[in-house]
Amino acid sequence: MVRGLYTAYTGMLNEQYRMDIMANNLANADTTGFKKEGSTAQSYSEIMSVKIKDITENPNIPQRLGGVSLGVKIGETYTDFSQGSFRDTGNTLDLAISGDAFFNIEFTNKAGETTTKYTRSGDFAMTKDGYLTTTDGDYVLGEDGRIQLSTTAGSTVIDENGNIYQDDEFVAKLKLTAFEDTNYLTHYGETMWDAVEGAESYDATDCKIHQGYLEMSNISVVSEMVNMISIQRHYEANQKVITTYDESLDIAVNQIGRV
Repeated sequence: MVRGLYTAYTGMLNEQYRMDIMANNLANADTTGFKKEGSTAQSYSEIMSVKIKDITENPNIPQRLGGVSLGVKIGETYTDFSQGSFRDTGNTLDLAISGDAFFNIEFTNKAGETTTKYTRSGDFAMTKDGYLTTTDGDYVLGEDGRIQLSTTAGSTVIDENGNIYQDDEFVAKLKLTAFEDTNYLTHYGETMWDAVEGAESYDATDCKIHQGYLEMSNISVVSEMVNMISIQRHYEANQKVITTYDESLDIAVNQIGRV
């Protein structure tokens, strides 16, 4: 019976973890460039369900503990990089990407270390010196480094290839990067990603830039709410199992034991 309690307990932990992921998705439903996360579940490995030092039968030969599952655990978490919808802002420095590319951001941490991060959030701004930055003040990178624009130009046009023109004169080109496998990207904050060891990147050429638009999160609020209801039902089912086992143990100890 105790194994049954443990199995239900792991089920509750699994659903709690899934609920945390769904809640984070919902909290970022209006976050520009956010990509929803999900998770998979798997049973514990076979090695976790054998008797290793039981000498009552077949000494030194591992034996299975029976047919009862030892529980469930999170298999992996993943990010859904599917395209989000576009919102028309009319802002000259708001940019959206259609395709699999990312903007390159020069990020400096509190220790003064500078690295390149990647984002789909294109709500950019311009400093008093003309540098194109994120809303947090990190520099947006072009093919030749930081992008510096004229603060007195009459017009700023960014074409679908990422070329930036001011008063009909070429100024810079956005650096756009794509990855062979996005599984090598890890979250850095809510809308930036970091490339880990093994990531293979290349200059994106099959994407388009849309000036005056922002890519919204790819979250469907209705779908996430349905998932949360399902998770709640699974959690309650595991609670019921634990309650049932507890009642059965109470009968076994306090009633049958007195007979």
